[in-house]
Amino acid sequence: MAVLRQRKGSRGKEPPQPPAADSQAQQRHQANCCSQHHHHDDLLQGDWSWGWIVWTSVGWSVSVGLGLLCCMYMATLHENDLWFSNIKEVEREISFRTECGLYYSYYKQMLKAPSILEGLSELIHDNLTESKRTINILQRMNIYQEVFLSVLYRVLPIQQYLEPMYFYIYSVFSLQAVYVMALYLTAWLLAGSWLAGALAAVWYILNRVDTTRVEFTISLRENWSLPFLALQVAAITCYLRPQLGALQQKLMVWLMYVCGLCFCVTWQFNQFIFLVQALVIYTLDCADVFTASQATTLYLVQVSALLSVWLLQFFNSMILGSLVLSFVTAALLVRHFHPSLKTGSVVVRVSKLIIHSTAVLLLTLAFNFLAKKALQLRSDEHIFKFIKSKFARGPTRDFDANLYLCEEAFGSLPLDTLERLSATLLLGPYSLTLALMGGALALAALRNLRPKGGATEKKANIAPPPPFRPDVAYNLLHTFFYGLLAFSTMRMKYIWTGHMCAVAAYGVCGRDVWAMLLHALRCNTKVMLRLVRYAAPLAITAFLVYKFWPKMVEELSDLREFYDPDTVELMTWISTKTPERAVVAGSMQLLAGIKLCTGRVITNHPHYEDKDLRDRTKQVYQVYARRSPQEVHAILQKMGADYVVLENSICYERRHQRGCRLRDLLDLANGHIMDGEGPNDADLVDAAHPRFCDAVKSDSPEYTALFKRTFRNKTFHVYRVKKKAKKNDKKL
Repeated sequence: MAVLRQRKGSRGKEPPQPPAADSQAQQRHQANCCSQHHHHDDLLQGDWSWGWIVWTSVGWSVSVGLGLLCCMYMATLHENDLWFSNIKEVEREISFRTECGLYYSYYKQMLKAPSILEGLSELIHDNLTESKRTINILQRMNIYQEVFLSVLYRVLPIQQYLEPMYFYIYSVFSLQAVYVMALYLTAWLLAGSWLAGALAAVWYILNRVDTTRVEFTISLRENWSLPFLALQVAAITCYLRPQLGALQQKLMVWLMYVCGLCFCVTWQFNQFIFLVQALVIYTLDCADVFTASQATTLYLVQVSALLSVWLLQFFNSMILGSLVLSFVTAALLVRHFHPSLKTGSVVVRVSKLIIHSTAVLLLTLAFNFLAKKALQLRSDEHIFKFIKSKFARGPTRDFDANLYLCEEAFGSLPLDTLERLSATLLLGPYSLTLALMGGALALAALRNLRPKGGATEKKANIAPPPPFRPDVAYNLLHTFFYGLLAFSTMRMKYIWTGHMCAVAAYGVCGRDVWAMLLHALRCNTKVMLRLVRYAAPLAITAFLVYKFWPKMVEELSDLREFYDPDTVELMTWISTKTPERAVVAGSMQLLAGIKLCTGRVITNHPHYEDKDLRDRTKQVYQVYARRSPQEVHAILQKMGADYVVLENSICYERRHQRGCRLRDLLDLANGHIMDGEGPNDADLVDAAHPRFCDAVKSDSPEYTALFKRTFRNKTFHVYRVKKKAKKNDKKL
């Protein structure tokens, strides 16, 4: 087991204005409320004076500097934790744990291919990842980033200056700079001051434990995709600004599409993230915060990105059968045939809204059901099993659902996360901003339900209040919806916490929140508003530097090194003592590393988005269940396995509590009573055979007749699967 040992030697409304006397004054009032910005603050609508140019240039320079600082900070932490520059190549590859190793293996495979075209052909007709099966890796997995980097490394004249592995990890760390700059721009656009962007970047870096895990899971798909999602959010924020020109709008639409495409092509969970985003768009469209044109454009950008990925992934049916495509289709169809949603009295509009939403929901379910039936799609059913089991009452015996339910990353968000976010002064401003501006958005939505220009308003000659800024509204609902997702599933917090920094910085540096607070204190003057907008971020930044700088210095001076001699010994043995085309069976996490380090054929792997693979993984895992040697041998022989690797850490697992150990999940799925003291369901029975992973070590005749031990150390036992007549396959 790997350890790190010590080396020796982080729009609301302007203050109330007097009622306008005529329609022209009302229009001027609305324009001022929606777009009033100091010329030094506006990112796009500057007056091109020397002062504006210098101030904006400083803002851009700070964004690049903070992005590079984050990149170097993460790279240094990675080096300090593993002593990456000093360990062997096999140890570097072992440090790519679980699915990270699988994805990196394709980058390595592309570089080893005689040519780019031959490398692509090997990926399209891959027979190394799943024994006795030929699969299209580009269709099944999101590895275009590995393909792109391998081509780039071949083309650029950098081979003699930079190793392939360093080129890969530096590319991932560089994306962290892009991520920080995207959050910076979002905060700048919302608040109208680049000080908000600087504060958002500082918060992101200081809260790195909760905003990213790139330093120890480099090639995880989210580390590639989330920077592009943040860029897309920045582009959406810019697109929704009130005074954007036609050319700028077209540019933002293309930028949204490109960023959405890059996000979708780099992460298999893109459809679920886009579904939440589509719900945000739908909510704001129904609340009359978005125009029909804006909502339709955002919907079509999503659909275009997903369909482009569908083409790039060789018509991957999981995309066509996604909920988000069904939802967007339903939303556009219902709105087309129900165009009068935003007309009528309050009661009529609320009734229409309920009918409209019910129709969208029913059509979404119908479209999705028909699409999955037509495509015979079962690739993503494990995700819905997990969701159903997570929010349903009572336990489940489904093996795939339990694999997710028993992992801490898929549990609820722990409270210590909020404690850490509070310690960096992030949670307080964020909560206040969300509460005040969310309340203002709710009031604006209720106000939009009323008929425009009512008789009372006309009689009293009251100017209508300014519309709520759509860019602020989008970001508020974006952070709220993804916050709910993060609270339900801890792994999804990395989507929420980064954007959380931008929203909190907008609250501290923007006009809207301070205008509300100063108005409540009856001291809402232009001088006071400008004073607090600049003093507050500077004071918070000074406090954060004072409190956390010594901790960061101490963290950067904490030098560790990678240490996993048992796994290194196993990989070395497999590389030198087994045939090159040998097939190895074992846990999916370990097999990903075996494929990367040794190039051997494997039976299963951690990329779980395939029904046949999930069934195959469950069968391979019977080596940790109570099965007879004949049954296990028949399973392994059917998959063509020459060797099986047994791990003591799984066979005698103590990391999880009873009921969540892998052997317990297998016992439940097989209808057997679990190990150890504790309750069991009444219908569970005692198994007829001992646990295979333990009994095979006894070297009794019934086991030695089918399996021969060829390697062992403190952590691993490797057995060669003896060839035998296929009469045992009938039992399988």
